[in-house]
Amino acid sequence: MIAYLEGTLIGKKEDRVVLLANQVGYEVLIPSFVMETVNAKSVGDAVSFYIYYHQTERQPKPVLIGFHLEAEREFFQQFISVEAIGPLKAIKALNLSVRDIARAIESKNIELLKRLNGIGDRTARKIIASLCGKMGKFALIKDGEIDEQLPSEDFVHQVIGVLVDQLGHKMNEAKQMVDAAMKRKPLISNPEDLFDEVYRGEMLNE
Repeated sequence: MIAYLEGTLIGKKEDRVVLLANQVGYEVLIPSFVMETVNAKSVGDAVSFYIYYHQTERQPKPVLIGFHLEAEREFFQQFISVEAIGPLKAIKALNLSVRDIARAIESKNIELLKRLNGIGDRTARKIIASLCGKMGKFALIKDGEIDEQLPSEDFVHQVIGVLVDQLGHKMNEAKQMVDAAMKRKPLISNPEDLFDEVYRGEMLNE
């Protein structure tokens, strides 16, 4: 199964690109929020994507769906777990950033979710019912350069590592977010609770 592709952009359409990697051209479907960045690229530029690979008996032709961050791909896997949302529908629906969608789910903002392409009131409520309480990590995603990886020495460093490597924060920024969360709740003892507190802190700061 293909999980990551890195190569040269040789073709680009409204919702997909063709990427040349090791003399093989791969067609990769791109959600709208990812394509906003890809549109700044030109044919011949280097590109890379984390890949969600979709192939079933009903869909025997493999479909590759590309994301900038591993966490975005992880979010996509959760999003398509909602009843009546398959991968192809999800690609069209994701016209807002993962960060904004995750925050809408956590805050139960039905109106914002209805701004997603093809998502009506009923489906928005299903999304909230299925995913609310699971989106704190994804609500912390930030666009930007990825800094150096921090070794996972304990759960605090694990969380900082995820903020940097998967969610796109700078190292200093991630440390500040975690330090603030630990000051608010010094008895936190596992990464899940720390992620939740970091998320709550970010929401309070907006």
